[in-house]
Amino acid sequence: MTGNSEADLVTLRLWLLLHRGRDLLMRCEDQIFGQYGLTMEHYSVLAIMKLFDKPMRPTDLARWLERSPNSVSMLVDRMVKVGLVRRVRDKTDRRVVHVLITSKGEESLKPATLEGVKFIREIMSPLSQKDQSTLINLLELIKYKALEHLNPGISIEEMRENDITTHPELVKRLCRYISSSAPEEKSKRQDRKKGKTTK
Repeated sequence: MTGNSEADLVTLRLWLLLHRGRDLLMRCEDQIFGQYGLTMEHYSVLAIMKLFDKPMRPTDLARWLERSPNSVSMLVDRMVKVGLVRRVRDKTDRRVVHVLITSKGEESLKPATLEGVKFIREIMSPLSQKDQSTLINLLELIKYKALEHLNPGISIEEMRENDITTHPELVKRLCRYISSSAPEEKSKRQDRKKGKTTK
């Protein structure tokens, strides 16, 4: 790499933009989710659990979050302390621990999801539907190349199997969750404007 060629300049600019874009998105999400007592990391765990709609082991969460089991275990510890999730031992095998969403976690997740979707729609609004689809394809290619770097020899099919963004049923489930939350949240906002208190 000479640092002078057009290709080198494009590569460096892309590298910087990918990092800055990711950092800014995370800061925005922390700000948005913070209104509901969540960090971006808290939200990710709760959203995965809601998508699968069942108690999950920390190792399962780690796989779907594409993080190390140790880091997810520490994250779950912090979430237990603030009352967003709880740990429950399996009744048939006491060695197995499941993580469950608490009512506090559930109450934070719904409005945070709606605000998160609203935010993503807002920042994607300059792009046409076609451009958004192209961006999805390009980001998938980059993601899979990065995963391939970390896991030499892994096939694209294997990667897609463990990628939450390529499971149509899970994405549909998230869409249903958002649409079922929308009227309830709209009603709460209207009540707050009128000065009513809601539970």
